[in-house]
Amino acid sequence: MLRANQDCPCCSGKIYQQCCGPLHTGQQVAKTAEQLMRSRFSAYALKLINYLYETTHPDKRDAQFHDEMEAWANRAEFTALEILGKKQGRFLDKFGKVEFIAYYRQFGEEKQMHELSRFRRYRGKWHYYDGVVE
Repeated sequence: MLRANQDCPCCSGKIYQQCCGPLHTGQQVAKTAEQLMRSRFSAYALKLINYLYETTHPDKRDAQFHDEMEAWANRAEFTALEILGKKQGRFLDKFGKVEFIAYYRQFGEEKQMHELSRFRRYRGKWHYYDGVVE
């Protein structure tokens, strides 16, 4: 886990304890799809697999889902997040989209993943639904 005064892995410019930290500990819930996207990137960086599982829409989870997320998180070192755009996903919306580039290192090689993610509310909370990798 990060020290209280360290920058948040999601590249928001805020310190972790004022950004994704309260979401990860359950003290707060994401108010927007972008906030959930950022917290999920930070969760991958910090290997918080249970948080990733819980913030994925239940319709998209299967028996291997937890293990697949854990394997992906352990294979990569997530280094930066760039938000390219968003559509809807505000506090009162039911759906949202966030386009981003996640930068990471894998097997000593610098890589990036460009994705358009879809988010949906489920029981009043934002959840990752699915995404299209560009």
